[in-house]
Amino acid sequence: MTPVLPLRPNRPEPPEMQARAMDNLRYIRGIMERAGTFTAVSGWGQVVIGLTAIAAALIAVRQTLPWAWVATWLGECGIAAGIAVASMAIKSHAANMPLISGPMRKLILSFSPPVLVGAVLTAVLVHQGLYGLLPGIWMLLYGAAVVTAGTYSVPSVPFMGAGFMVLGALAFLVPASWSTGLLIAGFGGLHVVFGFWIAWRHGG
Repeated sequence: MTPVLPLRPNRPEPPEMQARAMDNLRYIRGIMERAGTFTAVSGWGQVVIGLTAIAAALIAVRQTLPWAWVATWLGECGIAAGIAVASMAIKSHAANMPLISGPMRKLILSFSPPVLVGAVLTAVLVHQGLYGLLPGIWMLLYGAAVVTAGTYSVPSVPFMGAGFMVLGALAFLVPASWSTGLLIAGFGGLHVVFGFWIAWRHGG
């Protein structure tokens, strides 16, 4: 059977169009690689937060009044929040990546509800004088916030959140005298360890 020949043979693409297509592919590949390895969470910021948490724990354990113990940790919460925002802004600026982006908005929306629940439960438990429940509640809900928000970050972030949840659950099973050690291990140790890991693997 005689093959059917096209009326107009296919013209090869001009060299400039091929070069442009390759440039576009390289650009898209670069964006995907950066999205896969970059996280706005600053590893060095987490290290600093961990160190301030250790200092707060050592200050809080010396307080003789329960409300002073709570006030010390609430002060540390405010300091940590300021460090987190500042360090993320610095890292995003250095990497020429937008801080306020779609994934970042999702991260904030995912992180906020457990933290707000923690704030409400803290007020309720302080009002009822149940201070011994606070370390477990804080670590459980903070861990849950980090796990859910970490869905939009690198895999090490949810692992850090899971570590907080394990320590939070453990706080309900051990004597109250262990609370300071668990808080240091969580808000201090986990932040420092994972902070160094994030800084090493994901650009600071």
